[in-house]
Amino acid sequence: MWEQVQQTVDYIKNKTGFTPEYGVILGSGLGSFTDDIVVEHTLPYNEIPNFPVSTVEGHKGALVFGTIGTKKVVAMQGRFHYYEGYDMKEVTFPVRVLKYLGVTKLIVSNASGGVNPKYKVGSIVLIKDHINMMPEHPLRGKNDNRFGPRFVNMSEPYSQKMIAKAKELAKELHIEVQDGVYLGLQGPTFETLSEYKMVKLLGADCVGMSTVPEVIVARHMDLETFGLSVITDMGNEESIESITHEEVLEAAKSAEPQVRRLIKELIEKY
Repeated sequence: MWEQVQQTVDYIKNKTGFTPEYGVILGSGLGSFTDDIVVEHTLPYNEIPNFPVSTVEGHKGALVFGTIGTKKVVAMQGRFHYYEGYDMKEVTFPVRVLKYLGVTKLIVSNASGGVNPKYKVGSIVLIKDHINMMPEHPLRGKNDNRFGPRFVNMSEPYSQKMIAKAKELAKELHIEVQDGVYLGLQGPTFETLSEYKMVKLLGADCVGMSTVPEVIVARHMDLETFGLSVITDMGNEESIESITHEEVLEAAKSAEPQVRRLIKELIEKY
């Protein structure tokens, strides 16, 4: 994988000549964040060597390079999921590439189902920790010490400093935020009533099908990481409203202006 990552990085650097500080992975319905970037280069995934191609509606599939204020940023418009048929090394390959393009700070967003009764559809949750229940681990197999250590300390997967700064900025911007624990499941089915009950019993506040593998790999390479989730449906053990992917995208879209504003401010001021 080392050779593939370096080949991809070399291609992107030759195309863009760009060294970003921030990487942003945009989840379902949040792709318009790139409108806040003064764009210098856009590379579709299908033109990048070794890159997977996103197959999910709401994930456009391009790397967007540019600036927010004085900060250099690369944004992933669309991510890759285990449920699409990729293995975990393919799912997390772009995170490896971002690191070697120069990224030191990674912001990850997603849409998730809430089980915390304090949440509602449209709530913005700052992820303070996660529970990994994916069936494959992205670091399984022989470790390449050039990427990071065999055993990764996961006591702080999400930067407490970035969370504190985001809370401070949210208060200034009058944006209501929650914090919580995110649980990662394989998908692609939405959870059953009993699965929602399990999520709650395990100590999580929301559940989704992404983010966890990317954050593990980011921490493997010592990237400072911040995660944010938009609650797009609520479930508990008694009842759940029928939910479709289109409704998830619509709920994420309704929260998008505030999410965009918060991420933009965080990048500018952290």
